[in-house]
Amino acid sequence: MTGRRVLVVGAHPDDEVLGVGGTIVRHLDRGDSVCVLLMTDGVTARHGETEPQKSAARRACALLGVEDVRFVDLPDQRLDGMPLLEVIRPIAAAIRDLEPHVVYTHHRGDANQDHRAVFAATLVAVRPCGEHPVERVLSYEVASSTEWGPPCPDWAFLPSVFVNIAKTLDAKVAAFEAYRQTFESEVRCFPHPRSTEAVRIRAQATGVVAGMAAAEAFMLIRALV
Repeated sequence: MTGRRVLVVGAHPDDEVLGVGGTIVRHLDRGDSVCVLLMTDGVTARHGETEPQKSAARRACALLGVEDVRFVDLPDQRLDGMPLLEVIRPIAAAIRDLEPHVVYTHHRGDANQDHRAVFAATLVAVRPCGEHPVERVLSYEVASSTEWGPPCPDWAFLPSVFVNIAKTLDAKVAAFEAYRQTFESEVRCFPHPRSTEAVRIRAQATGVVAGMAAAEAFMLIRALV
């Protein structure tokens, strides 16, 4: 089926590329529309230069082919200290506006507290009620957060969906490179998980699990069929 509406919810600028970049291009290539909703400024826990981060996000999404990028501008690394309702509201508003068929969000067991808060908020926002319930809800992994979560079975990222990104991996890496041009680069040196080399290796290792040259992995949270 083509022409599906897709919402990608990210806690910070760059999460959308690291978690869903190759899959976003796949969606767009088959005629789907994609909106990226970025919940926090991504930087104020470190410094106050927020505009370079937004500019990098716009460049990264443009390289993927995404035109609809929305910034909520909640404070970085502080979502766990806010009433959850304040995190839910902008996600719910985007869902009402877009009526998406598919929503991607963070994994509940990530080491980053903003990621966990966004997952919890998304789970409320996508409740299967109303005239246009979300058909598929999936969680994605983010380098240097998902794999650094605690070794607890109920926090584990256990993917059940693998998307072949062998043909879109170069676009994912190029989009991540856009985050080098920020006040403080988000692109690190290998072997950091947020190096371009590691992004490529991770996609290839995930692909091997599913018999593909490169893949992104997801946990299916809900599917309405």
